[in-house]
Amino acid sequence: MAKKGNRVQVILECTEHKTSGKPGTSRYITTKNKKNTPDRVELKKFNPILNKMTVHKEIK
Repeated sequence: MAKKGNRVQVILECTEHKTSGKPGTSRYITTKNKKNTPDRVELKKFNPILNKMTVHKEIK
């Protein structure tokens, strides 16, 4: 049975990683309620490649 409601799965990608020049990407998968937050999400998450907390933005 499928889940009902406004919750959708989103992918968060690091914003600082592209400018660092290091290979790879830092991405997280999470869910959000589309009714409460229709705009794109920005969260501070840990980037294991840069080894620090960075801002991750929703993509797609």
